[in-house]
Amino acid sequence: MADRNTDDAPFWRVKTLEEMTQAEWESLCDGCGRCCLIKLEDEDTGRIHATDIGCRLFDAATCRCRDYADRSKLVPDCVTLTPEAVRSLSWLPPTCAYRLLDEGADLPWWHPLVSGDPRTVVTAGVSVRGRVHLSEEEVAEEEVVEHIVAWPLRWPKAARGGRG
Repeated sequence: MADRNTDDAPFWRVKTLEEMTQAEWESLCDGCGRCCLIKLEDEDTGRIHATDIGCRLFDAATCRCRDYADRSKLVPDCVTLTPEAVRSLSWLPPTCAYRLLDEGADLPWWHPLVSGDPRTVVTAGVSVRGRVHLSEEEVAEEEVVEHIVAWPLRWPKAARGGRG
């Protein structure tokens, strides 16, 4: 982590995940939509596989939840992120701000809190915008495996390194 004694440093550099206000916590979400993709767990190996299928509440146009406030009631297996959850969820994308900060990294150049522009998430190729064409309600359960993709669990080339 960066110097915790700098008064003008951004909150994510001076606070732990537990110390953040609710507003600060929520602002860490870059709106990429990767965590809202349906994931499958291999029963034999425990390995997580991401798909290009969105949760039934996922809005592919905005890459946001259609009913964020009630998501846990409407989708019982929707995971509410907490500092404890961040540390235990192996499927969080490597680009996830919560995961990055928990691992001691800084936010990347394309994160809206750094860039000041929510479009940089799309520019960097981190967003799922344009890559999710189906909701889980539109795919038969036996066909979900046909939608396994690797990209949600990887860093996009454009997101690595400098300022795009």
